[in-house]
Amino acid sequence: MRFENTIEIDAPADRVWALTTDVESWPAITPTMTKVERLDNGPFHATSTARVKQPGQRAKVWTVTAFDPDHSFTWETRLLGAQMTASHTVTPNGSGASNTLVLDVTGPASGLVGRLVGRQISKALATENAGFKRVAES
Repeated sequence: MRFENTIEIDAPADRVWALTTDVESWPAITPTMTKVERLDNGPFHATSTARVKQPGQRAKVWTVTAFDPDHSFTWETRLLGAQMTASHTVTPNGSGASNTLVLDVTGPASGLVGRLVGRQISKALATENAGFKRVAES
């Protein structure tokens, strides 16, 4: 099951990318994150890990599995027997940027997860993107 949200942001792509990779600041950007704690040091990169706490959920450890500097990263975790793969892509668009958030839910429990929380996932992606837009444009 795939969920996706794209928003145009009137801010330079490098500003949006800096916010995207500063994952520990996400709770100040969006109410969909309660706490994000990096579990490694240094710049955000392939193999980086973070413990992410979201409202009403247990904290989950996300691991970066793909990293394209200044453009995108993908990270993964598991939930209720489903594989959750999220990607964050920043694409320059004139003087601004397109910000695309994608969450793929796969595995034996993906249908169940999609039925139980699919609407919440779609709303969360839109809320997160609105937060990135608000902060990047301020």
